[in-house]
Amino acid sequence: MAETAAATFCATLVDEWVRAGVRHAVVAPGSRSTPLAVALVDDGRLAVHVHHDERAAGFLALGTALATGMPAVVLTTSGTAAVELHPAVAEADLAGVPLIACTADRPPELHHVGAPQAIDQVHLYGDMVRWYAEPGAPTPEAAGSWRSFGARLVVEALGGLAGRPGPVQANLAFRDPLVGEPGPLPEGRPGGRPWHRVVPLAAATAPPDPAVVEELAELLDVPNGVVVAGEGAGDPAAVAELAEALRWPVLADPRSGCRVPARTTVAAFDAILRLEAFARDHRPAVVLRLGAPPASKVLLQWLAASEARQVAIDAGRRWWDPERTAEVVAGGEPGPLCRALAARVGRRPPTPWLARWARAEAAAQQVLAAALDDPTVRTEPAVARQVMAALPDDGVLVTSSSMPVRDVEWYAAPRTGGRVLANRGANGIDGVVSTAVGVALGSGAPTVALVGDVAFLHDSTALLGVAQRDVDLTVVVVDNDGGGIFSFLPQAGALAADRFERLFGTPHGVDVAALAAHHGVAAYPDGHLPEVIRAGKGVRLVRVRTDRAANVAAHDELHRAIADAVATVR
Repeated sequence: MAETAAATFCATLVDEWVRAGVRHAVVAPGSRSTPLAVALVDDGRLAVHVHHDERAAGFLALGTALATGMPAVVLTTSGTAAVELHPAVAEADLAGVPLIACTADRPPELHHVGAPQAIDQVHLYGDMVRWYAEPGAPTPEAAGSWRSFGARLVVEALGGLAGRPGPVQANLAFRDPLVGEPGPLPEGRPGGRPWHRVVPLAAATAPPDPAVVEELAELLDVPNGVVVAGEGAGDPAAVAELAEALRWPVLADPRSGCRVPARTTVAAFDAILRLEAFARDHRPAVVLRLGAPPASKVLLQWLAASEARQVAIDAGRRWWDPERTAEVVAGGEPGPLCRALAARVGRRPPTPWLARWARAEAAAQQVLAAALDDPTVRTEPAVARQVMAALPDDGVLVTSSSMPVRDVEWYAAPRTGGRVLANRGANGIDGVVSTAVGVALGSGAPTVALVGDVAFLHDSTALLGVAQRDVDLTVVVVDNDGGGIFSFLPQAGALAADRFERLFGTPHGVDVAALAAHHGVAAYPDGHLPEVIRAGKGVRLVRVRTDRAANVAAHDELHRAIADAVATVR
C-alpha cells in the first residue's frame, strides 16, 4: 500500500489523543471512515470497541467517558450513520460528559451531486457540541496543523477555557483511496506531551476566594438549612464536614457519593417529604444545592415552595436551576469551598433541627428495611434496594432514567462503597444498556444495569457482540410488559383503560430472556440476585417480572407506612 495523507493525518490524530490521555474508542463499521478506523486499531495503545449500531456505539462511548472522566472517541461513516450519534451527543451535552464524535464525510466534490451517503453534516448537532471542526480532506500542506487539531478536540471536550466538559464534532472528509499507509508523522512535543493543554487558573485544591467564603458563610450560618447533594456534589467527605459544622441534614441522591451512613445523611427524603405536616414544619431558611437535582419531583416542589434562600454549586459548571429559585449560582469544584465554609460556620448553639431530620430518616429506613430487605420480596422498590445492597464496594450501578433511577433514589439504603451513574442530562431511556457496557469497559469494575423492559428493548442492539466483550456486567430487567412509569401519571386516571394501554401502557409481549439468550447472554431467575451480581467476569441478565398496577399499589403502601412512622417522630 502506498503512503497517503489521510492515513498520516489519522495516525497523527490518534497519537495526539493518546498523548492527551484518551484510552477508549468505539468504531461503527463503515467504508468512508476507513482511514481513522484503521489508525485507531493499528496504533495499539487504545482499547478499540466495535459496535454494529451507531446509536448504541455513541452511548457505549459515553459510558466509557462516564467511568473514566476522559473523552472517548466514537467514529461513524458518512450519511445517516452520523445522524445516529445525535441522542448520545444530546446526553453528553446536557450531562457534561466529554465525547469526541468523529463523523466521516464525503469530500466537497461529492456533495450536492447525488453521491451516495452524502448528506449535510456541517454543524450536524447544532449548539449541543462545545466545538465543531471541519479540517477538510487531508493534504500534506496542512500537516503542520494536524497535531493542534487532534489535541484541541480533547481540550474542548474536557471543557476548554470555559470549563464545561461535553461533546465535540470532528467532521472528517476523506478522498479515495481510503486504505493507505501512514508516512512519517509531524513531530510532536518532547516527552510525549500533547500539543495543547489547558491549565486552570487555580487548582481544585486551592483555597477559594476569602471574600466568597465570607459572603456564603454569612448566608449559610443559620440553624435550619439543608444540603441537597446530587451528581457533581464534589468530595463527599468535604460535604459531610460542612454538614456537621452547620448541623444540617444532607438530602443525598445516590449519584452524589454522599449517601453514606452518617447522622447527617437523609436518604428517604422523597417519602419523608410526602408527609405534609413534616414538609410544612421543616421548611428550610437556606438551601445549599450541590450538583445536579435529584429525580424527586416532591423534593423539587418542596424546595420551590419553601421561599428559602438557595445557593447552587456544580463541579461541571452546569446551570442546574429548573425551578428558577437559586439566588447564588456558582461553577467549580465544591470540595475546597465546603471545607473553607466548615471552618467558618457553626459557632452558634445547637438546635433540635438536625435531630428531628435524623429521627425521621431512622423511622423511614426501619419501614423500608422491614418491607424490602426480605430477598423473597420482588416489588420494584425491593429490587432497587436489593440491587444497590448487592453491588460490590468497587462496583458501578447504571440506572435507567425512568422508574429505576427513582426507585434507587427513594428506597436504597445509605452505604459506603459503590458508585451510581445515570444518563440524567437529557433524562432519556435511550442507550442505557450501551452506556452500562461502556462503563464496564471503561472502569473495569463490576457493573450492574438496572433497566425497565421498554428501555432494554429500546437499546437491544447493545447486545450485539456483548457476550464476547471482556466485562463483568449484570443487566437486571424489571419487566412489567410496558411503560410502568405512566401508571403513576395523571393519564392513568384520566383515560379509559383500553385507551391508556394502547397509548401509554404499550404492552409488547417480548420474552427478554429469550432475546438475551439469542445474543449469547445467559439469563437467570431473580431468586439469586446477589449471587448473580457477584458472579464475576461475563455478561448475564436477570429478569424480574412485576405487574404495573401492583407496582403503583406497592409504592403507595410504602409511602403510607413511612408517613405513619414519621408522624410519630418528635
